[in-house]
Amino acid sequence: MAERLKEVDIVVVGIGMVGSIVAKELAAAGYRVVGLERGASRFTVPEFQSPAIHDELRFSVRKALMQDAARETVTFRNRSSEVALPVRRLESFLPGTGVGGSMVHWNGQTWRFQSNDFQLATRTRERYGRNFLDADVTIQDWGVTYDDLEPHYDRFEYLLGTSGRAGNLNSRIQPGGDPHESPRTREYPTPPQKELYQGALFRKAASSLGYHPFPQPSSNLSQPYTNPEGMKLNACVFCGFCERHACEHYAKSSPQTVILPVLLANPNFELRTGCQVQRINLDSTKKRATGVTYVDAAGREYEQPASLVISSAFALNNVRLLLLSGIGAPYDPATGKGVVGRNYSYQTTGSVAAFFNDDIHINPFMASGSSGTVINDLAGDNFDHSGLGFIGGSYIGAVNSNGRPIQYHPVPPATPGWGRDWKRAVVKHYNHTVILSIHGSSVSQRQNHLDLDPTYRDAWGQPLLRMTFDFPQNDIKMAAHVTAKAAEIAAAMGAKQVAVNARKPPYTVTQYQSTHNTGGAVMGDNPATSVVNRYLQSWDAPNVFVIGASAYPQNASWNPTGTLGALAYWALDAIKEKYLKYPGRLVPA
Repeated sequence: MAERLKEVDIVVVGIGMVGSIVAKELAAAGYRVVGLERGASRFTVPEFQSPAIHDELRFSVRKALMQDAARETVTFRNRSSEVALPVRRLESFLPGTGVGGSMVHWNGQTWRFQSNDFQLATRTRERYGRNFLDADVTIQDWGVTYDDLEPHYDRFEYLLGTSGRAGNLNSRIQPGGDPHESPRTREYPTPPQKELYQGALFRKAASSLGYHPFPQPSSNLSQPYTNPEGMKLNACVFCGFCERHACEHYAKSSPQTVILPVLLANPNFELRTGCQVQRINLDSTKKRATGVTYVDAAGREYEQPASLVISSAFALNNVRLLLLSGIGAPYDPATGKGVVGRNYSYQTTGSVAAFFNDDIHINPFMASGSSGTVINDLAGDNFDHSGLGFIGGSYIGAVNSNGRPIQYHPVPPATPGWGRDWKRAVVKHYNHTVILSIHGSSVSQRQNHLDLDPTYRDAWGQPLLRMTFDFPQNDIKMAAHVTAKAAEIAAAMGAKQVAVNARKPPYTVTQYQSTHNTGGAVMGDNPATSVVNRYLQSWDAPNVFVIGASAYPQNASWNPTGTLGALAYWALDAIKEKYLKYPGRLVPA
């Protein structure tokens, strides 16, 4: 039987970036906050120091910073008629675990979504007609607008110290930035990172074809910076160990470098690590949370009572916790009814490899996770989709984040997969290849969803989350269109050979694609099609807020982290200024 602990004001589940922001703000407001993190505590010193943190085998291949799939994983199938099996080795996406979460090992690519993305269903109907999309596509508006979130985007970027160049400053297009971005009220806190040689090649070629290249927004900082919390960061040294690795140099924005020390110094906050939350507890009405139950690292079970529960875990884990807790009706793809697990979406990625002659030296080992030159001309709804049969798009860029020796070995398609000729090809092409990234949107569709697996359980006896997903035809068409345009840019760069890798079905969990899992606990204005309201408050249990990429009704063309930070601050404003002053529903059901 669980030991009942002393009640606190607020429990925060998951102490990654969102959990750190939420806990810091609420503890600073005078509330007693407990943060529960399933993984271990870790910090830049001593855990992230060189040379150990540059161990590619340990961190990139064996994924030491990621969720332990032997204890907790997902099951997967492409369609509901198949039997789902457990994913025993994480490859396609890599949820983090431990204090700091996935933003310990992220690349630092920090984007804003565009105005159109937040009202996608409405604007698609207005521009292309009601029957433009397949009936199975279930895109919907978010319930918030870009204008609602703009000040919160700004606050998040200034917390991180994001390096970039504005392209639309107060509705005035700025030279050198992205002319397609929605208006921002001020410039980035730090200037762009230095452009790499591959970026210069891409910029010249893209410009010659009429596109508008600009430096990728980066939270690998271009210069030293002190953020509004008083945290000091350094300039990136382009070591090439960003994604899957932590930063030893205090140059990548993570909870450890931008906010956690401030949070931990507040006596109103208590961090508990090694705590696996089993469920959110409900009262007899099933309409109010009373706290959470968790198991600690020694296997002891505790009940932590709280007046307010905030789930700020990784998107998939937010959805699973709701399902395990019985909060919200589970989604049924056969009937289209229910909401929890509905509108799961992903990211549609691809690549084009440009192979150059021996006199072009790329030096891929000198890179950061965000040292890229990109275009947004083919992203979102920045081009006319009439007659194309799809919506959405991708940014394209020379965003080669590393040249690490174990996993980076680009070779032309006809190269043998192993042996002497493969080794010769690796040596020949390693320093003379540019990989163009295609990073695209993902629409939600009726068949793709999340639910609890009826067979498989985790190390604590809880049902695993079951993922049913395949690439929508909309996204396959989009990927083919954009990848062909990327190949044209590669040719214009002067490549002697161009290899195209357009995204094709079926989706597989054995190949890395992105850790941009979204949806399943989506936000909106209608309780029949959303799990949380526009303030990320549960429709079913008003003292539960679910803050994460699980709220996205579909995914846009860009990395989701910037929008995740903006939503965290947006929800926090509502919690502090509305809910905690007058507890109850913030939006009528």
